[in-house]
Amino acid sequence: MEGLTVLVIRADLVEAMVAHARADHPDEACGVLAGPEDSDRPERFIAMINAERSPTFYRFDSGEQLRVWRAMDDADEAPVVIYHSHTGTEAYPSRTDVSYASEPFAHYVLISTRDPEQHELRSYRIVDGVVTEEQVRIVEHYE
Repeated sequence: MEGLTVLVIRADLVEAMVAHARADHPDEACGVLAGPEDSDRPERFIAMINAERSPTFYRFDSGEQLRVWRAMDDADEAPVVIYHSHTGTEAYPSRTDVSYASEPFAHYVLISTRDPEQHELRSYRIVDGVVTEEQVRIVEHYE
């Protein structure tokens, strides 16, 4: 099964991302889940500001992004997950999302909030413009 990647993520982090996406709806929400530098395990939820404040586009505020990335560096953390929401479309990366994907080791999680009753959450790897969907396994605790 080489090549098939899986994002293993705690349920509380999923709930935090979904709550952020719902709270910012109808604008797109965005943020990061940080984890230990040499791990693929997201540990810390960091909600960020969508500098665009737009229902169709997100962009990290450059000053906030610099502060968050420096804090992760200082804590020997990496951006394990970069997430944002789509408010009117499916949870699949747009051309803009692909063009802005600059962290080759990150999982790009998209949450669609177009249905007010339920969300759609999907994860991707985006490397050199190539989008590869991966499985998401939600756990209560990491083993």
